[in-house]
Amino acid sequence: MSSILPSSSGRDREFKFTQDDFERVSKLIYEHAGISLKSSKQDMVYSRLARRVRATGFDNFRDYLDYVGKNDPVEWEAFVNSLTTNLTSFFREPHHFPLLAEHVIKQGRSHQISLWCSAASTGEEPYSIAMTMVDAFGSFSPPVSILATDVNTTVLAKAESGVYPIEHVEKLPADKVKRFFLRGTGTQSGFVKVRPELQDMITFRPANLLAESLPIRGPLDAIFCRNVMIYFDKQTQLKILQRFVPLLQPDGLVFAGHSESFYNASHLFRLRGKTVYELVKPYSHERQENI
Repeated sequence: MSSILPSSSGRDREFKFTQDDFERVSKLIYEHAGISLKSSKQDMVYSRLARRVRATGFDNFRDYLDYVGKNDPVEWEAFVNSLTTNLTSFFREPHHFPLLAEHVIKQGRSHQISLWCSAASTGEEPYSIAMTMVDAFGSFSPPVSILATDVNTTVLAKAESGVYPIEHVEKLPADKVKRFFLRGTGTQSGFVKVRPELQDMITFRPANLLAESLPIRGPLDAIFCRNVMIYFDKQTQLKILQRFVPLLQPDGLVFAGHSESFYNASHLFRLRGKTVYELVKPYSHERQENI
């Protein structure tokens, strides 16, 4: 019999949660999204999925996971959304954005700039990229298209709306808030909305980095894949990085998170700057349609 996992708080749990349950969850999310769950995540898994057990009317994890395993599309989406982490903020890891601006300006107007934010979360990152492009080109209609994707459809919907509590922009310079956000009034008091020009630059689309086909057309001038690799094992990381190679322009850049490195893919990417990578051997391909 599988042992019941204790709560770190010592409090009784509403539903029995065993080692077998945790291992089944880990296997399902790994096979579907490539996410590797460490044993230290047991409390997190329980707290997030207990809501789904309750919402679907089951009284135990075993029956709920049997239901998930039957591939009900609605519950699969809720299952994945529950287990994906979406910590983000505007201009997080700010050293990347001047590097991006410098890189695209070097391209001049030789082609439409194509950028991919591969883990858009609630939208702060792709909108930060869009603001950077407006500043770089000195125009609210720069020659730039941005594709923003995420496996979590709930946060992606929030991103597409472009609406945020006002405290989410409090750390930004006042002039930047004034230029790029509209303040809500009445029932929307206490919220801000990104300017429509920024939204027009971005296409939001659900995407699983491990899906058989990705909804991305290259070549891309840059890929933002920050604080994503930490959720994958080395084998999965390498698989994703291999998929990036043919999507990039020969001089394209990949932006990683502050605690991530591509040392296991040193035959594909080399360090260009602080957590910024470029291709070791530029991929040769004819220019395809933009995003």
